[in-house]
Amino acid sequence: MRFVQITLPLILVFLCGIFGLFIQYVPHPGAGDVKEVLAVWSRTIGGVAGLLGIYSLLHLHVAKVKRREEGWGYSGFFFLGFGIMLAATLYNAGEGFWNRPVDGSAYDQFYNYLYSPAGATMFSLLGFFIASAAVRTFRARSFEATLLLAAAIIVMLGRAPLGEMITGYFPQVTEWLMAVPNAAAKRGVLLGVCLGSIAMSLRIIFGVERSYLGGKS
Repeated sequence: MRFVQITLPLILVFLCGIFGLFIQYVPHPGAGDVKEVLAVWSRTIGGVAGLLGIYSLLHLHVAKVKRREEGWGYSGFFFLGFGIMLAATLYNAGEGFWNRPVDGSAYDQFYNYLYSPAGATMFSLLGFFIASAAVRTFRARSFEATLLLAAAIIVMLGRAPLGEMITGYFPQVTEWLMAVPNAAAKRGVLLGVCLGSIAMSLRIIFGVERSYLGGKS
């Protein structure tokens, strides 16, 4: 049982990880075909993972309703929306779910006039949260905070017509700030993310990280 639950997954992850790593450095034309097959498998596994995610979400809301947790009534709206969208997707104006969504169908209407506006509303609320966080961050209590506040003011003025009306230097300084210091910081963050991803991948391949086994060791 331990071999099936722990050892076998570790062996499969190691073999697949090493193979997927070294296939990137093989110049043989056949390597390209292998990459395409791996890409198809990746999309297939992603689809299965999506189904597992749907099951997990349904199980979560069913459990909330059974235990009468705080806010369990909102789960009813989830089931209602899930059922309506599922029915609209499967029906697809009589064309079936295996065809592309029909323009003007119920699914198309729900997506364009319910889902998209709801997503835009969520992102607009996120903008207010970011503005609130920026107000707290930009309090000039140190040299670094003062420098950040000054840069933020210059960039905002450089992006707004008011700044160009005050002086033409604001847009120029803004472009320099975005192209040099900001780009350098973004590349540093991306480099850190890439190195972290490589480190985590190696930990998973060599069996150091085993969280995907459900906490088994």
